[in-house]
Amino acid sequence: MIKQLITFVAFVFIAAPSFGQQKELNLEDAVMQQYRAFYPKSLSMFQWIPDTDSYTYLEGYTKMMKASVRDSEAKEVLTIQDFNTKMDAQMYWFSGLEWKDENEFWVNDGQSFYSYNIVDEKGRLIHDLDDKSENATFHNASGNIAFTEDNNVYINSGAGSKIIVTANEDKNIVSGQAIARSEFGITNGLFWSPSGASLAFYQKDETEVHDYPLLDNSVTPGALTSIKYPMAGQSSEKAKVGIYKISDRSTVFISPRMGEENYLTNLSWTSDNKYIVVAEVNRGQNHMWLDVYDASNGRYIRTLFEEENDKWIEPEHPAYFLEGKANEFVWISERDGFNNLYHYDFNGSLIKKLTSNQFVVKDIADYKNGKIFFTATGESPLDTKMFSVTLKGKQAEITRLSGTHSVEISTDGKYFHDHFSSHDVPSKDVILNASGKTVEVLMESADMLADMKIGKAEVSTLEAKDGTKLYSRLIKPSDFDPNKKYPVLVYVYGGPHAQLITNSWLDGASLWMYWMAEQGYLVYTLDNRGSAERGFAFESQIHRQLGKVEMEDQLSGVEYLKSLPYVDGDRLAVHGWSFGGFMTSSLMLRQPGTFQVGVAGGPVTDWKYYEIMYGERYMDMPEENPKGYEEASLMTHAENLEGDLLLIHGTVDDVVVMQHNFALVQKFVELGIQMDFFPYPMHKHNVRGKDRVHLMTKVLEYVIENNK
Repeated sequence: MIKQLITFVAFVFIAAPSFGQQKELNLEDAVMQQYRAFYPKSLSMFQWIPDTDSYTYLEGYTKMMKASVRDSEAKEVLTIQDFNTKMDAQMYWFSGLEWKDENEFWVNDGQSFYSYNIVDEKGRLIHDLDDKSENATFHNASGNIAFTEDNNVYINSGAGSKIIVTANEDKNIVSGQAIARSEFGITNGLFWSPSGASLAFYQKDETEVHDYPLLDNSVTPGALTSIKYPMAGQSSEKAKVGIYKISDRSTVFISPRMGEENYLTNLSWTSDNKYIVVAEVNRGQNHMWLDVYDASNGRYIRTLFEEENDKWIEPEHPAYFLEGKANEFVWISERDGFNNLYHYDFNGSLIKKLTSNQFVVKDIADYKNGKIFFTATGESPLDTKMFSVTLKGKQAEITRLSGTHSVEISTDGKYFHDHFSSHDVPSKDVILNASGKTVEVLMESADMLADMKIGKAEVSTLEAKDGTKLYSRLIKPSDFDPNKKYPVLVYVYGGPHAQLITNSWLDGASLWMYWMAEQGYLVYTLDNRGSAERGFAFESQIHRQLGKVEMEDQLSGVEYLKSLPYVDGDRLAVHGWSFGGFMTSSLMLRQPGTFQVGVAGGPVTDWKYYEIMYGERYMDMPEENPKGYEEASLMTHAENLEGDLLLIHGTVDDVVVMQHNFALVQKFVELGIQMDFFPYPMHKHNVRGKDRVHLMTKVLEYVIENNK
């Protein structure tokens, strides 16, 4: 039996006043204009000016406006047209804007890097990279810039010389790029020392990694493009960290100590420039060593501490060093079940566990005035808030309203710019003081959808079979009639590192869902166990059995839907992409008859085809977990298909390679079972740009047509 549904947020009616004619939302606008015409107004690119209480923001991204806490009446500083005229530049907007001091700022478009003084109304071109340069990483104090070209690393010094850091002709040796397929929180591959005198960089040897072919059909004849794709259980990349010293043009390397296929992650420099701290994770991803290396010679110094878990260890945040604290640092760990903050000395001794929250710390924002500022969910996992904690462990909540907060902190730590939205608030920009009280409301957006005829959403909770609280969202049409019976489209993701329902404007939903509701549908989403921001116990139940508890929770959602008097339980459809494609296909094949229609985009169909870094964390190697791989494989259950299934895939998908869908289609052919398949030529893991209108038309028309 489904436990009683607890509605924790009131209905939100996204509608215009009763007078006047509302406009019909078309699907193209729903897809293309959610983050444009319909996006709530806010202060773009808000920046505090260092050592002042002044700030700037952009109007239309092309006009820089300046105000202060003392005087919030903004005045124009500069337009991008004036900047381009004075600098002989071709910037489209103030991209990469960052203030150096009260009078000077930097901007860049990824190729050209400028500084500009608003008092002198003069500036200079610092660096001008060519089109083949990528991953540019600018060091503000020194003026040096590091970048990659193909598989090598280069530096342009502030003095104007180009330095070759690596010169590997072997394309299997890749330097300066993100490694481990951007798992473990890795987003870049170049790391300046605080002084800018040295550069650390990731390097990976992919010699033994399989070359996977992708077809480029845009040329005649078609051509194959090979990517390196390490599938579960096969050979992986081998990681190193290089440390380049500019003064003597020398490089030293750090290699994993405990296994050549181990991961080197979460790299950070100590504040004195002398050491590198790296988290080494074994390939099995259940053991982590936080190690210190001498930056001058690459020599291993010591292990600060280790962490182990019989499921997985996944560090995602580098050691955060506290300015003025002799290399003391804060580490984010979920060793107690939730991400919390731990204060260590440089010998690896725990000084204090700073937080003991039963909710998730997301990231450290800053350290000022003896306080660490950090983002976390707070008591509701749907929120994102800002907190502070002293080194003695006294915690305070800066942002008090329930919702989603994005906060910039002034350099003196006395003021906060808070961009806020929630279930009821489209967007609001305010200045808070150090105690979290509102000093000034800078902007409050109207509902940009007020003139559109769209419906309402309700966010609720229900209980999983094991008693766990699960959050769900139900979108209804504007003319909802509780006496009618409605078909339902369930939109699902369900995998790690994703949370579909948040306390933000539209509750995390895509605008096409509201369009679908206007076609006479209910659109339902549930964040099952295994999804993000709920702590390790909630998220790790999927270990070695992907799809099992996730489907159990989705079926609890179905059971709830069928208990509603206005739901037509014989007309249920399901759609999802990536892990959601895996979930969609799994529900169609492992729970046949539950859904009449399924549309699976970019689905994982067998975890042995998926990448090592992600797949082995959750499923272990295929030889270590053969039963788990067999049960999760869609090929095992293909014979059970009932209803209509559409499979979709981008033909150059480099995340979930097309072999997944090809293998499942081949299995259906062998079984003599009809289904539908649609490729999107030359699209990667999702369909972007104007073609996304075609995609969503394909998906939703398929659901409507086959779910009558």
